[in-house]
Amino acid sequence: MCDQLKLEPFVARREWTADGIPVLTAELSLPRPVGESGQAIRRLDRYYQLYARSYLRYCERWIFPQSAEAYRLALETSAPLPQDSARLSYHVTCNGGGILSLYTESAETCGGHTERLRRGDTWDLLTGYPVPLSACFPRKSPWRKTLLRRSEAEIERQERAGVARYYEGWRRLLRRNFNPDHFYLSETELFWFWQVFTIAPSAEGIPVFAMPYGEDDCFFPGIRDKIET
Repeated sequence: MCDQLKLEPFVARREWTADGIPVLTAELSLPRPVGESGQAIRRLDRYYQLYARSYLRYCERWIFPQSAEAYRLALETSAPLPQDSARLSYHVTCNGGGILSLYTESAETCGGHTERLRRGDTWDLLTGYPVPLSACFPRKSPWRKTLLRRSEAEIERQERAGVARYYEGWRRLLRRNFNPDHFYLSETELFWFWQVFTIAPSAEGIPVFAMPYGEDDCFFPGIRDKIET
């Protein structure tokens, strides 16, 4: 079993031009396994190589046409030429105990407006397959209700303390926009999150909530067998 994975960043950069003028630059950095072999490791490598190609293709097909149109409009109106950009990066939060967990985050600036999107990935290094959020709780556990309840309590605490502001009706939005794929792990805690704009204004960034293992039946998925036996 691969308990821990050695990684190095796979980096790529692309530039798109209109009339020879750069209007969009894309940069990405994604994890790549090194020094290991086996089907599970190859599966992870293929996944992030495909992720990189898909992101660059997305930039070319969706962002670049907008940047090119903004360039033409700027020429017609004598406005400053656009300098759009797209960046994709990753942050490893857990690499041990047979689990690799990380999140990727994209930041796309088009027309002076920046959009951020975060994705969580948690992998079983034995199989190379994703670990679901439910794996952090006992079977038949009402884990979704548990996470929503803890999120509500934390939002209430933040608003009372005046450290954050959420939309009116955030309780309804919390449930409507809950996505069980939006999570990642550390060695000591489970983290889950909502995207920008879904439950709070953009000034609040990406709302992230955390729960230590051992609370509300939450545990590190690498020790599931020990708990259930």
